[in-house]
Amino acid sequence: MHLSVFVHGLRMDFTACLTAALVFVAEHRARHYIDAVNLLSGDTTGLRRLPNERLYLEP
Repeated sequence: MHLSVFVHGLRMDFTACLTAALVFVAEHRARHYIDAVNLLSGDTTGLRRLPNERLYLEP
């Protein structure tokens, strides 16, 4: 999945597996601005992996 994160005027784009992306979005929206992160469809070639992605996969 393509994650687009907008924080303090800076847009960052990452790729992550669906499960990690959904957990990241839910946690981010619960603690920060609700529209600061979005899931986008399309090609993720060239995007960096979500930092610490595995932490969003563990209980």
